[in-house]
Parts: sequence; C-alpha cells; structure tokens
Amino acid sequence: MQQHDCSPLSDFIEYPEAEMLTRSQDFYDAVKRRHSVRSFSDRAVDKQVIENCLKAAGTAPSGANHQPWHFVAVSSADIKKQIREQAEHHERGFYEGRAGEEWLGALKELGTDANKPYLEHAPWLIAIFSQKKGGISEKDKNTNYYVHESVGIATGILITALHNAGLVTLTHTPKPMSFLNKVCKRGDNERAYMLLIAGYPSEDATVPAHAQVKKSLADIATFL
Repeated sequence: MQQHDCSPLSDFIEYPEAEMLTRSQDFYDAVKRRHSVRSFSDRAVDKQVIENCLKAAGTAPSGANHQPWHFVAVSSADIKKQIREQAEHHERGFYEGRAGEEWLGALKELGTDANKPYLEHAPWLIAIFSQKKGGISEKDKNTNYYVHESVGIATGILITALHNAGLVTLTHTPKPMSFLNKVCKRGDNERAYMLLIAGYPSEDATVPAHAQVKKSLADIATFL
C-alpha cells in the first residue's frame, strides 16, 4: 500500500447522543432564520468579520484538495458602482425578454426586476470565482477537478458563516457575469461563479411569502 504523509485526527469532538440531537436541532433552528433579502442597510461591517467568513469558506472540501476558488470582497464605492451599472445593463436584457416567459413567471412571485440598488447600498459585495487550473500552491497550474461542485460547497459555507455572524445575504447571478473578471481584475483562468451581497438588513426589509415556503423532509429526503 502506498504511504501518504498524514497526521492523526486530533481536533474531532464526539458529543454524547443527547447533545448531538440538541446541537442538530439548535443548528436547524438557527439556519432556518436565514433569508435572502433585497433591502440592505448601508451600515458598515468590520472587514475582519468578512475575513473570518471567507476563511471558513476556504475550509470546504474540494476535488483533490485543489481549492479552485477565489473570493473578491468589494467595499469600494467606485467598484460597487461599476458592478451595479454592468449588472443592471445585462439584467435589463434578461427581463426584457432574454429570459423567456417561463423563467420570468417563476421570478414573478419574488418581485424581482432589473433594478439592483443593493449592489451599491450594501457594505460588501463578494464576487466568487472558480478556477480552471491550480493546486495547493497559488503558482500551480494543474487541472482542477469537480470545480463546480467544490465552489458550490464553499459558497454554501460562506453564506452560512455570514448568517452565523449576524448578517444577511443575497445571491446574484447576472447573465453574463464575465464583466466581473474585468472589474475585479481576475485573469482568464477564472470564471465568475456568483455575486454575493452581504450586510445588515434595512429596517423595512421584507421576505416574500413565496420564499418562505420550504419543502418538507419527506419531499427532500429518502431513508433506505
């Protein structure tokens, strides 16, 4: 058997069964308060909070542990303005017909449109990029594996970390998103994956009733 350089699993914590049940319920109770919002306060959020959440995202599992992601955290008013202008330009085409009637019909319950003021108003935008090639070292140029899956998991952890810190988020995927490479100064090896808006909710923030309907456990899971 091939030998690998390994170290003992020393930071795993096993909880008594009763505590496991309590912790799992407590986590569910906490995470079900996560909502996507579209009305943000302009209150500042400490950069270190964002840094800690990004470090949490960086612990995500990935194909061959290549960690094929890069996060660009934007607080600059000028860059946020550029992102809003570009995003709204593409969104107007989307809502004016490019999306098709079925897609627009699905969005109708959420009340979305091409106007995205939160892209300037929120204190932080986090542009998430996937990387075609890379590796453990930033200088590596190896093929990355399971890139979409890996970046998706990291994004989920990031959203959960921001919620756990006491912030709200919104996922935004303007089509196309290639303008983010230019605005965020990322190279051809990277592809814009998602734009995440993060901050405090405004005092008049709302959650669409449609978005509060979640499938039951029976609908989303099967036990065999």
